[in-house]
Parts: sequence; C-alpha cells; structure tokens
Amino acid sequence: MTRAGPPAVHLIDASYFVFRAYYSVGLEMTDGDGQPVNALYGFGRFLGDLLEEAKPEHVAVAFDESLTTSFRNAIYPAYKKNREPAPPELKRQFGLCRELCRLIGLAEFGSPTHEADDIIGTIAARLRASGHRSVLVTRDKDLAQLVRDGDHYWDYAGERRFAYGDIEGHFGVRPERMADFLALTGDSVDNIPGVPGVGPKTAAALLRDFASLEEIYGGLDRVEALPVRGAAKLAEKLALHREAAYLARRLTVIACDMPLDVSIDMLRRRKPDLEALGAFYDRQKFGAALRRQAERLAKA
Repeated sequence: MTRAGPPAVHLIDASYFVFRAYYSVGLEMTDGDGQPVNALYGFGRFLGDLLEEAKPEHVAVAFDESLTTSFRNAIYPAYKKNREPAPPELKRQFGLCRELCRLIGLAEFGSPTHEADDIIGTIAARLRASGHRSVLVTRDKDLAQLVRDGDHYWDYAGERRFAYGDIEGHFGVRPERMADFLALTGDSVDNIPGVPGVGPKTAAALLRDFASLEEIYGGLDRVEALPVRGAAKLAEKLALHREAAYLARRLTVIACDMPLDVSIDMLRRRKPDLEALGAFYDRQKFGAALRRQAERLAKA
C-alpha cells in the first residue's frame, strides 16, 4: 500500500532517454537546416507520454553536462575514460532537449561538476526531509541506492517499477548497500575496476552478512567462513585491494549534498507554453503529434 503524505516528486534521468531516442529514431529526421533532431523528437515523445500516464504534480529533469569535468574525474582521472564522446549530431540536441523541458513546463537541471545522479540524489534527499517521496525515472542501477521507504524506482523503458522492498530481489542488495556493491564488483560502464575476482554473487553474499565496506574490512577474519566459492582466498583478495575498494566507493556513492538551488515549489509542473512550443516545433519541422500531445497536457 502506498504511504500517504505529500505527492511524490518524479526525478527523471534525462540522459538515458536522450541517448535511447537517438539510437531508436532515424537520423533522417532533420530540421530545416538539415540538422538531425531525432533524439529531440524521441525525447519529446517520452516526456509527453510519461506526463500523460503518470500525471505528476512535481517533476525535475536532470541532465549530464560532461563526461570529463565531474568531481569524480579529479578523484580518479580514468573515470568514464572508456566512453566515446557523444556524436556531434547528438551533442547539439541535448541543449534542445533542455529547452523543450522548459517550454513544456518542467524544471531542468545540469552541472559542470556533478552528474545527473548527484542532482537527483540531492533533490531526493532534500525533499525527503520535508516528507516528499521520490519516483526515480531511470534504468541506471546506480540510482537504486537512493530508494527509501515510500520511493519507487521506475524503469520506464522496461515497464517495471520497484518499491524499496523490491530492490534487493532485483539488484542483489538493499539500496543502502548498492554503492558498496558496485565498489566491490567494479562498474565497467564507468571504468571503475573494483576488487578483482569479486563478482555480483560474491559481493551480494558479502553484503548480506556485512552492512558496509567498513564492516567487511573490520571482519576479514570471518570472510573465509562464508558459504561462497573461493571464500578461503577471498579475504586475501579483499585485503590486497582495500585501497582500490575504498577509492571505487568514493566514485560509486551518489553525492546527495551538492550545492543546488531547488525547492518543491520550483518543481511544480507548469502548463506548456503552447505558443512558444509551437514556434519551437516549427523550427524543428515537427508534425502534429507532439503539438496535439502538448495541447492535451495544457488542458489536463
């Protein structure tokens, strides 16, 4: 049963949905200057569909601004160095997606020093203090660490929702232990090495018996008694890579205290600016579908 209280705030991990739209809508969709607008169109359809389905009162849309200027790059220069930069025809569309958010009536955020995850974490933590629940709209497992009682993790693309009590069954560990889990296993997507030889099953087993990385390293003498494959040598591996594990945890934990000017009133949905939105769609050479959807949203 959903807990009563102030309305949930929908926190959207925008970059995933922009990338998804770019690779699912053909590059032949262009504006009057021949520039691709496929990601913008797909992202616009996603936003409109979500708003019509969920009818949220409060929304924040968080964007990643850079792969190379996050505070995590200062901690670990190799962080995300394995990723190819966004193609130029996609990069220019991120700014258009942010403009679309504003025109459709949504608050959007980005930061040169923090990632979208940190923006979402900071908003969720700040509003939780005043009783607001969060719905995390994403497919990024990292964000599962933010889920608390009353919150939901909404894998919109996969049509699945997970409450606090569902996270461990799906991801392997409780939300509070996800950053430690990723520190142990590493995260190849973000180029975080972790502890060699510790995979998801071993990490999950460790974090069922120990509440945190600190507890694991405070009880290495008990590790070899755990019912996991290779337990006899596991404590030795952990001890050898202690520094790497703690470094990885500094990268995997989401910053929930970044400087951010935000309040619940700032996140209240506004009616779409139909005139400005129509002119915006004209410049992109979009047809009637998004316009009709915006008109429905304005009447809702």
